[in-house]
Amino acid sequence: MLKQTELPQISVEELKRLRDDETPHVLLDVREEHEWQRARIEGARLLPLSRLAHELTAALPADLTPDSHVIVQCHHGVRSVQVTAWLRQLGFNNVFNLAGGIDDWSLRIDPRVPRY
Repeated sequence: MLKQTELPQISVEELKRLRDDETPHVLLDVREEHEWQRARIEGARLLPLSRLAHELTAALPADLTPDSHVIVQCHHGVRSVQVTAWLRQLGFNNVFNLAGGIDDWSLRIDPRVPRY
């Protein structure tokens, strides 16, 4: 299993550049529904870790391919590390963890996103 320090990560600033440049990517939010209702990054796709744990690959969006550029995010970056490692083990080689998660996004990029 890859360690967190070995997993490719991007900063919230890098994600903002991707979004500003309209670089195609999928932002997967692996938090739970109640967290999603509280705060979210616009355009993110909700895929709770609890759902992944039960449904595994069946829970993945149908349009997600091994070539998709995927950024995985959660609250602080712990759950997203798990999902990033798992997707990479499945052969998704263009998957990155969002360092600091939505909390860092709120602090450094968009203060309109509520912190919790």
